[in-house]
Amino acid sequence: MSETSAEAVVSAASAVASSGNWRKAGVAGAAIGVVAAGAAAGVAIERLTVGRGMRKKARLALDSTGPYGTLRGTPGKAYSDDGTELYYEVDEAEPEASLAPRRRRLFGRKAPAPVTVVFSHGYCLGQDSWHFQRAALRGVVRTVHWDQRSHGRSGRGAAQLDDRKPVTIDQLGRDLLAVIEAAVPEGPIVLVGHSMGGMTVMALAEQFPELIRDRVVGVALVGTSSGRLGEVNFGLPVAGVAAVRRVLPGVLKALGQQAALVERGRRATADLFAGIIKRYSFASRDVDPAVVRFAERMIEGTPIDVVAEFYPAFTEHDKTAALARFAGMPVLVLAGVKDLVTPSEHSEAIADLLPDAELVLVPDAGHLVMLEHPEVVIDRLADLLVRAGAVPAGATVGRCDSASS
Repeated sequence: MSETSAEAVVSAASAVASSGNWRKAGVAGAAIGVVAAGAAAGVAIERLTVGRGMRKKARLALDSTGPYGTLRGTPGKAYSDDGTELYYEVDEAEPEASLAPRRRRLFGRKAPAPVTVVFSHGYCLGQDSWHFQRAALRGVVRTVHWDQRSHGRSGRGAAQLDDRKPVTIDQLGRDLLAVIEAAVPEGPIVLVGHSMGGMTVMALAEQFPELIRDRVVGVALVGTSSGRLGEVNFGLPVAGVAAVRRVLPGVLKALGQQAALVERGRRATADLFAGIIKRYSFASRDVDPAVVRFAERMIEGTPIDVVAEFYPAFTEHDKTAALARFAGMPVLVLAGVKDLVTPSEHSEAIADLLPDAELVLVPDAGHLVMLEHPEVVIDRLADLLVRAGAVPAGATVGRCDSASS
């Protein structure tokens, strides 16, 4: 995308959104919506070789047969400081004797502290994005999975709906505190965050250092950044990136004001949308199509006005100083080498500030590394839990391809 053409996007998107042409709005909404979800305007779209009808049938088949995102736990609700309802689920640990015998053994403390692992998901995703890791850890350790405000089963942000306040990463940190107070009122905690979820963990640490000091015994930061996201180029030429940064907030605002129109168009342009999602979510060629479709469903389920509400917070995000709160505890920093959304250099920068952290860079992996290479993420999380004292010597972690407990 040239700088001149990118500058025209804002006025074009505004005109489309106000024209009532839902198909054109859908194309714009698909392209621009996924830009904010982890792509960029002007990307070359992968064109499939089968017909539109065949692609639609394939999506329906994957929707009906894919097991991903089917795991459920004990539901609960927390309420943030602005009244937003936050949905979470708890998977309780089982007695060691009940664990299935065919599992990979972990080695660590024989008498670990009763630890709860709290998973925070990324932008335009949901708690189900941790499907593989949740399946592997079920019964081994107590886990909490929650949906960020305006995502998944959580309510729309009250401050955004009632007071038109922009979403901030600090607010997400306070949301996480509310979930912890409701779901983990006592005991040690391991915090795990992917992308925006990692930023949420950093915001929690910055605002509530006493919680980190007194209760957090380990942290995993997956495909995330402590700041300088405004410098990410999304794989685009320099001129195109500069133009996209300048016009994107206005495009999103225009599209968000015509959310119903754009959503109709996004559904009608599913093939275009899917190509962009795959490009910016995965790097390897052999990803299970059902996994790809699973990711598409999560991102497609994020309304365009929510995309617009959250996007500005990322350019303002800077929690570099908060990383010092994690010094001296077990920390895992993991990223895909081919991540175009939060490049692995951002994870390396985090690890540089936490010299005792384990840094894992996964080759042939994109932004959704926990779905693309789940075994790697599970293996390193298991090691983190051992170091944090969350699992005993005889504890085991199941296979990640399990769709249920």
